[in-house]
Amino acid sequence: MANLTLAVLDGEYSIHSLPPNADIPTEVMAQPLYFIGKTQDEVSILVPSSLPLVSDEVESGWKCLEVLGPLGFSMVGIMARVSTTLANANISILAVSTFDTDYVFVKSQRLEEAAKALRSNSYQVLYPDK
Repeated sequence: MANLTLAVLDGEYSIHSLPPNADIPTEVMAQPLYFIGKTQDEVSILVPSSLPLVSDEVESGWKCLEVLGPLGFSMVGIMARVSTTLANANISILAVSTFDTDYVFVKSQRLEEAAKALRSNSYQVLYPDK
């Protein structure tokens, strides 16, 4: 399989942890990109850092790389290869998948290192127009 293109999205993101019975703030749904995960122990909400949320914990300063898709479910190992490339460069990630594609979040201060590691492994990394 040919290596893919990842696009760096504008802005920074934060992941919030809330109690498992927490209501989802309505302003989350108005964001251009957000992810919500719920388990019996917590609710996690990943949103642009520009949206202040009251939460038990927050980890801010994430940049988002979108694996340009759509990606078919028959495509195997996409996230494994991307995450291995970044792990080999000692870069932690936060990964989220949707029906059509995958998103990889890296800490802002590691973005350039992540792009370099990906490019050295034949991925294309695109930045937004500035």
